[in-house]
Amino acid sequence: MNERRELTAAVLGGVVAGALALSSGGQTWARVTHDRPAPLPPVDVPLPGVDAAPLVSAAGLVLLAGAVALLAVRGLARTAVGLLMVVAGASLAWSGVRALTGGLEEASVDVVGVGQGPDVVTVHVSAAWPVLAVVAGVFGVAVGAVVVLRGRGWPAMGRRYERSGTTAAEAAQTRRPETDEDRAQAAWKALDRGEDPTEPATDPPGQQPR
Repeated sequence: MNERRELTAAVLGGVVAGALALSSGGQTWARVTHDRPAPLPPVDVPLPGVDAAPLVSAAGLVLLAGAVALLAVRGLARTAVGLLMVVAGASLAWSGVRALTGGLEEASVDVVGVGQGPDVVTVHVSAAWPVLAVVAGVFGVAVGAVVVLRGRGWPAMGRRYERSGTTAAEAAQTRRPETDEDRAQAAWKALDRGEDPTEPATDPPGQQPR
């Protein structure tokens, strides 16, 4: 039971990490302002996470896919999924850290209308979203590491476990003995079918007599 709970926690952890990554990547990580000579107005455009750090959304999708795959695989295949989740989480965390340490300024030159000419370019960073990407990445690494270390012993959710029920032979042994009332009812049913209940039962064609 503990192993099944660990599997469930790992799946939910992967889903949460992937969802946080996708949520972070879809937000505006910075606003880029390009002051141009008069009478041209300044350029003020958003820089979303998908453009500033493309690995964020990709890593989020990998974490989500890995969480689903944990339910379908086991053994060495599950260990491989865990390693993939570790790599995705590390890439996600690295993208967030890089954005906070100058990566957004580098990405701003690719924004349309920005980066041409000697005019002043200002990048206003929304640090919350890169930080969220770092948190999601650390969470993804932690989940992947747990899968690598313990996942091989977890059960597969699709596996059917044999129930500890009685077999047909045991059921026959525990069946209550036939009473006179049961035999009388069987005789009446035989008469209704047009059979003679006093005659011995005959074996079906093709079977050897007992």
